[in-house]
Amino acid sequence: MSLFKKPSELVAKPGIVAMVYGSPGSGKSTLACSAPNAVMIDTDGGVMRINGAHQIPTLQVTKWEEIVDAMNEVKNTPEIESVIIDTVGKMLSYMEEFIKRTATGKKIEVNRDGSLSLKGYGKRKQMFIDFIKGVTTLGKNVIFVGHDKEESRGDETVIRPEVGGSSTNDLMKELDLVGYMEMNGNIRTISFTPTDRFYAKNTCDMPGVIPIPVLINEKKEIVGDNIFFGGVIANYRNRINENVENNRKLEEIKSLIEANVEDVKNAEDANNYVKWAKGLDHVYNSMAIASKAISNKAKELGLKFDKTTKTYSDGSAA
Repeated sequence: MSLFKKPSELVAKPGIVAMVYGSPGSGKSTLACSAPNAVMIDTDGGVMRINGAHQIPTLQVTKWEEIVDAMNEVKNTPEIESVIIDTVGKMLSYMEEFIKRTATGKKIEVNRDGSLSLKGYGKRKQMFIDFIKGVTTLGKNVIFVGHDKEESRGDETVIRPEVGGSSTNDLMKELDLVGYMEMNGNIRTISFTPTDRFYAKNTCDMPGVIPIPVLINEKKEIVGDNIFFGGVIANYRNRINENVENNRKLEEIKSLIEANVEDVKNAEDANNYVKWAKGLDHVYNSMAIASKAISNKAKELGLKFDKTTKTYSDGSAA
């Protein structure tokens, strides 16, 4: 049995890895907390800025080892479906503090002034990569929260998540979704669709700019349920499941095409095949596959195709 699976046999991972980023006060943490059955790893004290109605079970981090222990608990607790890391940039600071605190011997990972050396930054990079790999195999939803920063590209300025050096690229490669949050007047919005102005990542056909429902009105009254990101995750999973189903349908259609084109013996059969193929519930490029199959069969039988009538005739016909 082959180790390689057909597209129709592929299994979608159970959780998603996403990032929400934006300027201070845009509601990133509150939005992230709307993921289903979530817990928060609070690395910068942000949980106290979230309205009490929307707070979730939280670890208030004081050192890196607590984050490691917390992720092990998440992994082994079925009731936890989602984990929020707020913020990812501050988490790197705890990694740095850990490296400095545990450096031994000649302390080649730390410079004389107490800053990380190149070797120290290399160790932090590897710790972060290992952490991301661990996150992606959790089988949970993981949402990183980050601040935004402006990055120059020639004469243009692009808004990107602030993570920390090359760690930004290491994280971006592993993310399924990246949403940029901002205020448009009095309305909070999020976009998973990249533009020339900001970085984003959209793998489930989310709309371009999505208004975020109001949770607290001007009178400080709770007027909505914090469930937005639960809907985002559901949409993502529906898209993945749809892809899996379409892969199955494509394999089924390919088998039907192969069987039906084999029965084509003459021009009449070929024309009947064309009518049959047009009536199929096509997915992806199945119509092109069906057309190529009959074209190859027609050449094999010496049939001629009339581009005007779109029909086949025997090679001996005038």
